[in-house]
Amino acid sequence: MSTTDRITAGASPTTGCPVDHGRAPAYPFAAPEALDLGPRYKELRAEEPLSRITLPYGGEAWLAVRHADVRTVLADPRFSRAAVVGADVPRARPEIDTQAASILNMDPPEHTRLRKLVARAFTARRVERLRPRAEEITAELLAGMRAAGAPADLMEHLAVPLPVTIICELLGVPVADRDVFRAGADAALSTSSRSPQERLQAGQDMIAYMAGLVARRRAEPTEDLLGALVLARDSEDRLTEAELIGLGIGILVAGHETTMNHIGNFTYALLTGPGAADRLRADPDGVPAAVEELLRHTPLGAGAGFVRIATEDVELGGVTVRAGEGVIVAIHSANRDDAVFDDADALRLDRAVNPHIGFGHGPHHCLGAQLARMELQVAMGALTREFPDLALATPPEDVAWKSGGFVRGPETLMLTW
Repeated sequence: MSTTDRITAGASPTTGCPVDHGRAPAYPFAAPEALDLGPRYKELRAEEPLSRITLPYGGEAWLAVRHADVRTVLADPRFSRAAVVGADVPRARPEIDTQAASILNMDPPEHTRLRKLVARAFTARRVERLRPRAEEITAELLAGMRAAGAPADLMEHLAVPLPVTIICELLGVPVADRDVFRAGADAALSTSSRSPQERLQAGQDMIAYMAGLVARRRAEPTEDLLGALVLARDSEDRLTEAELIGLGIGILVAGHETTMNHIGNFTYALLTGPGAADRLRADPDGVPAAVEELLRHTPLGAGAGFVRIATEDVELGGVTVRAGEGVIVAIHSANRDDAVFDDADALRLDRAVNPHIGFGHGPHHCLGAQLARMELQVAMGALTREFPDLALATPPEDVAWKSGGFVRGPETLMLTW
């Protein structure tokens, strides 16, 4: 019996017998409310750092909630992402993941090979060269928001167009095609807000769209990132055609989705946290530290992350994870671990020591972390500087939040000044 067979059957790979851990609670524990983190994570960190949970599909998995355990799962090669491909693993939606060419579903050395092809575009030095362009775009967008008059939707005027424009210019994608890939991103990150058929169609549409862009690069070579990837495929044979298209889609979606949602999330957090926006306005040099604290304190995921499969027995969090069992990590819980962060539940914008893992850890650490940091710094700095009287235009409880997906963020965030 193969490891995949054991995963599918829910059996112990060492004995071949069904694994019985008793009745595990359903996960996520509750629907997310705004940016609140439910109390269950704090209880688990104190009492049961590795616990059994039941996902909507695929059965049970382990949930890691402490900072140290989460880092271990994300970095230890014995926890595999590649093992999920084609397997009936614990997951949030009914489709079984068959995307072997996706960088998200690869382990080293295949993952390392693809990552190296694009890593140079996202180094801190190269990202800093993009800061003046990000500041220029932000200034134009905020001027447009001011001209539109209050109340204005931050998502429409800043949160969406800023990261979309930057990643389009970097990758070499027409900004005018925004509606096409935004629809694909929404579907890719949905759990219950889209049907499996809608997700399948959106995925096929994205593949066709990216394949069209690749064909254009072959006909008319360019010096943007997509042009470089096409060159690596055609002249150097460093990736397959499926990997090329998958990598292009991944960069395009991930390159704007996180930043887009967090511009909305961070603004909401600053405007609802007592005195938070005023503290940031009074200390503009403190914006980088404030962004790091917001990354730590503000949950992005509606639940935990992708499942990883143990390829051998691993001791973790005081228990033995058996080969073939799945583990998911709650990064938002790890970032509130009192063993690592003083006063972990408090938003302290001047926090000096901040080893958060908001961008993940290990081989799959977010490739665009430096780009997202820069964009968030520019957006938060300009917003608090240019609008000293900025406030929510509605009571906090009336803000409409996304639902039925993997990530949190406002649907709209109406502001006044």
